[in-house]
Amino acid sequence: MCAVLMPVVASSAPPARAVPLTFDELGSAGPLEFYGQAGTTTVTFPVPPGMTPTALDATLELPVFLRSAAVTVVQDRRTIAQLDVPLLPRGPVRIPLDGVVVVENAVTITLNAYLLPLDGYCVDPSNPLRLVDGAVEFAGVETVPAAVADFLPPVLRTLTIAVPPDPSQAESDAAVRLATAVTSRYRQQNTGVQITALPRGRVLPAAESAPFERQISITEGPDSGLSLQGGPGIPVLLISGPAAELANQTRLLASDLRRLAISTRAVVGPLRDAPQLPGDTTTLRELGENELTTEALAPRVVFGIDQTRLGRSAHNVRVHLVGSYTPVPENIGAQVVVRTGGETIDRWVADRDGVIDHWVDIPDRLLQRFTNLEVAVDITGNTGRCGEFQPLTLSIDGESTVQSTPARPPVPPGLQSLPQALMPRVEIGIGDDRYADTARAVSIMTGLQRLSALPIDTVVVGVQQAVDSGGPAVLIAADGWDRDDITLPVSVSEDELTVEGADTSGAAVTLRLDPAVGFGALQWVFDGRRSLLVATSNGAPRQLDQLLRWLDEDPARWPRLYGSAVISAPGRTPVTVPAPAVTAQAAPRDSGGGGTVPIWVAAGVFAAAVVTGALLLRRRRG
Repeated sequence: MCAVLMPVVASSAPPARAVPLTFDELGSAGPLEFYGQAGTTTVTFPVPPGMTPTALDATLELPVFLRSAAVTVVQDRRTIAQLDVPLLPRGPVRIPLDGVVVVENAVTITLNAYLLPLDGYCVDPSNPLRLVDGAVEFAGVETVPAAVADFLPPVLRTLTIAVPPDPSQAESDAAVRLATAVTSRYRQQNTGVQITALPRGRVLPAAESAPFERQISITEGPDSGLSLQGGPGIPVLLISGPAAELANQTRLLASDLRRLAISTRAVVGPLRDAPQLPGDTTTLRELGENELTTEALAPRVVFGIDQTRLGRSAHNVRVHLVGSYTPVPENIGAQVVVRTGGETIDRWVADRDGVIDHWVDIPDRLLQRFTNLEVAVDITGNTGRCGEFQPLTLSIDGESTVQSTPARPPVPPGLQSLPQALMPRVEIGIGDDRYADTARAVSIMTGLQRLSALPIDTVVVGVQQAVDSGGPAVLIAADGWDRDDITLPVSVSEDELTVEGADTSGAAVTLRLDPAVGFGALQWVFDGRRSLLVATSNGAPRQLDQLLRWLDEDPARWPRLYGSAVISAPGRTPVTVPAPAVTAQAAPRDSGGGGTVPIWVAAGVFAAAVVTGALLLRRRRG
């Protein structure tokens, strides 16, 4: 393949204009909520090089019965803005940010809200002032990257990965690795990642990149390295190298060494990216939970047990809660309550010394991919007018111990066990149509990576190699599944659909459709050793692609997937097949039977949904 590589050419900057970026695009948490008469929250957002934040725009939602309300913005003990807000239930608000200091392409500010209720009324502690639909307005123009180190910006809306029309396995592997790594880096921004085919005979895409977008070209060749190509606008990053080196070069973008690539070309030596995973005993701090202190009349602290941070599916989870709370007077009753999934799982009378030192067991039936645990101090008695007598402080130590054991089969089962049941390293088996299967693999892995707090290590191989490896795998068989050694929850032929274990005796139930309907499906299987995610169809690969596009359209759809399979038919909203329950508190080496959900009921509902297009996608938090 012959091609002319163009060096980066500097360009004159276009005129500056105001550019709004939403909180979602910035990866900042929203909405912002301020509880009580004096609420505080801290916001950190990235700033693209060459641009300056000028204002924060949002919709303000006020509690009722207020005499006045004000908001201030503070940075490093400097007041950036102070304004009285109109006493409307809901309306727009603009908070100037002139004078904020940008540090390492980011801004951190503290917002304070002050509420004064009408005479005779109290501020409802459960009804906060809220700033919703937030966006930051920027002035200036995004700086064109002049070095490999600067190529990936602080804010990235879309990454396009260009590969040859018939990529080699090494090119497919590098593309999936790159897509997963970039998604992990920009997880909070929900950056879109897409695959495109290079024009034949060229190593660079024809289209130019728009602002806050980037293009990376991956090609196998004799020269290893990463280099900026094209111009005068935003350049393309070319990643090239022999088959054995290509994946290693892509690792540079996920490594801290990228900051040292301060030239238009860089070649990296061998890199290892094995994740450091916690063991069976870890701490809340190691699981990413640090700020666990609150002050309120009835304080509560909420933190998560994230199985993706463990890098495996877990059960038998125990938490040794260590902390403190403000002791209450003798005329006030108090108890410490621990809740999860809407259920109280433990409680005890609050001691007069205000010390928390207590083990809490989380039942397996309540475990999810991300399990929220709430610790609260509930009080009763005469707390005075508006509860003004004494706000309580509740703190949970980040060194509180979390114990767990590996779960086989995963807890919970089904699609909620992903991606943790595939971690830390997953093989992706693709078929002969490498370009299409590479695009499908990118769609699946970026969706799974958005669910994970830790990077997922991937390797692309053939389908047979992934099956034979014995490790967790994603198997892509877009034209159909014809293997007898792996039984899928739902088998689909041209005009027949079979649901395994669907009646009361555990036998399969078959549904014949006339006329025949094309299906695309993502199905979870546990074969006794490992979890598999199978992407397939009944000879309708376009319907599988439609299912993946549907999942990509809304970042909230992947987290909401429950059950053992999600199936898409033309003109219908995708439906899910419930997964059988696993035995609660089962030991990892115990393969004995246990109680299961009556899947024959679920099969009947599923069959009706296929016919009527009903939505079985269960909407849950987490």
